[in-house]
Amino acid sequence: MTQPTSKKEQLYQLIAAQPFISQQDLADQLGLSRSAVAGHIAALIRDKRLLGRAYVLPDQRPVVCIGGANIDRKLRTLGPVQMGTSNPVSQHEAFGGVARNIAENLARLGLPTRLLCAVGDDAAGRSMLDHAQSVGIDVKACLQAAGMHSGSYTALLNDEGDMVLALAHMECCEALTPDYLQSRQPQRGHAAFTIADLNLPTDSIGLLLQEAYQQAMPLMMVAVSEPKMARLPQDLRGLRLLVLNRGELRAATGLSIAGPAELRTACQQLQQRGVQDVIVTMGGEGVTYTASEAVHGMQHLPAPAANVRDATGAGDAFAAGVAWSLCRTPDDLGLACEYGLTLARLTLESDATVAATISPTIFEEV
Repeated sequence: MTQPTSKKEQLYQLIAAQPFISQQDLADQLGLSRSAVAGHIAALIRDKRLLGRAYVLPDQRPVVCIGGANIDRKLRTLGPVQMGTSNPVSQHEAFGGVARNIAENLARLGLPTRLLCAVGDDAAGRSMLDHAQSVGIDVKACLQAAGMHSGSYTALLNDEGDMVLALAHMECCEALTPDYLQSRQPQRGHAAFTIADLNLPTDSIGLLLQEAYQQAMPLMMVAVSEPKMARLPQDLRGLRLLVLNRGELRAATGLSIAGPAELRTACQQLQQRGVQDVIVTMGGEGVTYTASEAVHGMQHLPAPAANVRDATGAGDAFAAGVAWSLCRTPDDLGLACEYGLTLARLTLESDATVAATISPTIFEEV
């Protein structure tokens, strides 16, 4: 004979279906008093079936992405570049920024995703937040900084598509201070996974590392450029994963990366500073990652063949694929790199910074 469902279980099922349902509505539907409903909710929180505010369910916890969001502009000359004069160009504009790009990839993959970034109180900032919300990213915790221009990245390409010059204006990211992060603790506290890029101020990176170490919460950091590796603290305890390229690895360690042996030594140095794992991206050569089961403590995966249309955003797609996989299978970094490379290939073959073909079923289709 089937046992009747308890009031506590009925209450849990109602919350699962309507996470923002009020306690009074719960009481009315279950024929309970408000105090009885509050007691059942408290018991579910003690059992870790609910996580407190807004009745957050464990399997609905968001991935929180913290860092840069900006407008990407690519200008390509219609003929050979002539310095010191006006050059006719074509222009392409898109939403960009490492943390923003990762967040959009994850949202398109179907993960609950929250973005913490700073934009100016201007048309560009409003359009970035509107677009992010339209693809399913929670942007309520973002900062709109009065008196600041939203971030921008402008690349000048010659008529063959090679970069001549790039200009990055990321002043807004300096507003992502420790005080700002602490003010967003309710939106960050129950993250399933946190991803931060190194556009953040040094003190903010230190705060995230300290929280991750003290609370054993998974934290992944993604490098953005060689100069900004100076923002990475010496003490990396609490860091689950660091993703960077060879130039950024060299900048972080001060070591020459002439071959596999030097790369391995540099990664080991970072691990001695406290990071659990390191992934080194190498463009068309694939990726190398730390793997304790490998003979020399490192493993390499080649990049899949791709019909490259535009490389913009491929590294961010790789990081998103890695994070998506680690949320599902936390201890298999090799599998995570395979998913990352798959997502990077799809992005390389797209004209967009984040491929519109990315969906929750994309890994089943490719």
